[in-house]
Amino acid sequence: MMSWSVRFRLRQYAKASLWIVPMIGLLLGAAFAEWVSGVDAGFLPGDWRYSATTASGVLSAVVGAMVALLGFVVTIGVLVIQQATGTLSPRYMRLWYRDRLQKAVLATFTGTFAYAFSLLRKIESDHVPDVGVTLSGVAVSVSLLLLLVYLNRFTHNLRPVAIAELVGRMGERVVVRSADHLRRSLAAEGVSVPPAGPVTGVETARGGVLQAFDAAGLVEAAVRHDCVLVLTCHVGDYVPPGTALVEVYGAERNPDPRRVTGLVALGAERTIEQDPGFALRILVDIAIRALSPAVNDPTTAVQVLNHIDSFLHAIGRVRLRDGYVLADGRGLPRLVVPGRGWDDYLQLGVTEIREYGSTSLQVCRRLRALLQDLLRSQPSEHLPAVRAELALLDEAVGRAFADPVRRADARTADRQGIGTGRRPER
Repeated sequence: MMSWSVRFRLRQYAKASLWIVPMIGLLLGAAFAEWVSGVDAGFLPGDWRYSATTASGVLSAVVGAMVALLGFVVTIGVLVIQQATGTLSPRYMRLWYRDRLQKAVLATFTGTFAYAFSLLRKIESDHVPDVGVTLSGVAVSVSLLLLLVYLNRFTHNLRPVAIAELVGRMGERVVVRSADHLRRSLAAEGVSVPPAGPVTGVETARGGVLQAFDAAGLVEAAVRHDCVLVLTCHVGDYVPPGTALVEVYGAERNPDPRRVTGLVALGAERTIEQDPGFALRILVDIAIRALSPAVNDPTTAVQVLNHIDSFLHAIGRVRLRDGYVLADGRGLPRLVVPGRGWDDYLQLGVTEIREYGSTSLQVCRRLRALLQDLLRSQPSEHLPAVRAELALLDEAVGRAFADPVRRADARTADRQGIGTGRRPER
């Protein structure tokens, strides 16, 4: 029986694959050509009937056009890769592979190609599939329309700020979904976990990044063996081979290690499904790329900080914990999962941008506005971490700006970086 982790990796492969959906389109196009070649064309007007020569020319042109359009889309893909590795973040490529519109465009092109090529075989001197030739024109029209939509999306959505908005929205959805899912299974407050008793470590034979885990499956395994399972690593951590991935507390008969590790997915890199910190990591990567000497674009960093600001507010609303204790149907604790708290997300969101952007006036001003907004909007338990980040920002500004007037200017909060903050008197 296929384990949960194998199914998860297969789903990830299918989502990131650029050939599976186009292959389905190819097969459907060939099958549809076989069917439509036998359809009676009696309902078509006389002007829509074709000679064998005309039909062959039309379908040959369609085949050539689809090959050319496929080459055009591949060229765009190469440009995206260059853009992502040059000015964005290589981590963004994992999300770009999953773009549904791109797969729909490729599937339409390959399907139209297979349809026209298969229909060519049906043309004889005394038989022309008039309905099929007519529908090939419809397929080309749909392909061109999708190409225009794809081109519009490509030209508008490949800007750093557009990608930051997309990644930020995805991360916020994952935060809310993950928090809601974990809260539904939380054990009662005050439960002592992990309990006293024998402890056994379940080691992983292969290394990799912890991409996701099956919480319901782990709880079920703990119930079956009347024990408590403790996941030792955070989602997104790299786990070396031989590491105790799960600790088993209180079991008289230990669960099968292969079944337990089969409920935890390890892979080559992080995914966003259960790891909202990965979305924030991509946002920070885009911002610090913009702050590098090779790019030197602090305005882009300020625009990305807008989306980091929104992301941190979303984190604050869901009240994340440093750890979660999940219970079974009877309310007994069965699974302990480490979590990232507010301090972790705040540090990830601002530390590197502060370090790399401390010499930029507008980055310092936008960071201060972000932190002051958090001071006004976050609950009291979050405020010490925000004040600590404000103190670190003051220290960075003090080191970067020796002139008192410029230092005071850099310590002025401004949501636009330079534009709306009140400047000191000169």
